[in-house]
Amino acid sequence: MMIIDGSLGEGGGQILRSSLTLSMVTGKPFAIENIRAGREKPGLMRQHLTAVKAAAAICGAETRHAEIGSTRLVFEPGRIAAGAHVFNIGSAGSTSLVLQTLLLPLALADAPSRLVIQGGTHNLAAPPFEFVARAFLPLQARIGFRVSIRLTRPGFFPAGGGEIVVEIEPSAKLEPLILETRGALVRRRIEAQVANLPFAIARREVVHAKEMLGWADAELAPCQIDGAPSTGNVVLIEVEHEAVTEVFTGFGRQGVSAEAVAASAAREARDYLAGAHAIGLHLADQLLLPMALGAGGRFTTGPLSDHTRTNITTIQRFLDVPIRTHSLAEGCAVELLAAS
Repeated sequence: MMIIDGSLGEGGGQILRSSLTLSMVTGKPFAIENIRAGREKPGLMRQHLTAVKAAAAICGAETRHAEIGSTRLVFEPGRIAAGAHVFNIGSAGSTSLVLQTLLLPLALADAPSRLVIQGGTHNLAAPPFEFVARAFLPLQARIGFRVSIRLTRPGFFPAGGGEIVVEIEPSAKLEPLILETRGALVRRRIEAQVANLPFAIARREVVHAKEMLGWADAELAPCQIDGAPSTGNVVLIEVEHEAVTEVFTGFGRQGVSAEAVAASAAREARDYLAGAHAIGLHLADQLLLPMALGAGGRFTTGPLSDHTRTNITTIQRFLDVPIRTHSLAEGCAVELLAAS
């Protein structure tokens, strides 16, 4: 039984999610202790527990200590069963993070799967639906993972109530992912969504982001979202280059001005555009697992986050995958060989 320390590095839920994915694919059981020790409320929250139960459901795993608030978990995987599954987080917990736990094991299975995941689709500290659909999944397709996703109902923090539907086909031939340069700029867009809130909020946000970035009015897209069961607001700044699309986000919340929400996303976009590295902070972290379980590859990014370093350590507990990092003038190059 492999023992994982959940307080490692940034001590968040990613250690648990990556361990679940890797355990399902490799068949290696693990016990994790000190789950989310680095968070204000340690232990399993609803979205983490949903990920555990969902992982157990698709591979027939035996689990122990799988309950809200638990700081320890034992997970003994069985055989992955592709097919149709519905998982309800029961809160505004992130549907995207539950999806990322299940995606690769099902993509590497020998039959199609269909996932319906209910909960939050636009959450603080988690990739929103648009990031997954526009930035993350197109790169998975380049590796050979065949996945489509649609948003059937938006669910904003803190009420949730959203739903995504994901279709996963058995993987095609897996190819190395090489992302050393962005290529030419193709498109820029500042989008602000409001649900059950005044449209003026979205308009203020796109105007403020435009002023910070110096973009044109034609690149602004304020919009009213229909069908959300609660109020919600998100700013999405999309930058599409030939090789990669990045999406930078800011989430509206009570007591924070529209201008402050827009500014948080605009600063991230501005910092990325000021550099020459191919991918941003969040994609760097999220590409490690598909590349490690795929055919490897390499990419350039900014300075590595604690999140990314922790994920590298977790991956190397399960896989014999050399992951090399090299300092560059403005950031870092990361190289992965295929799993042996």
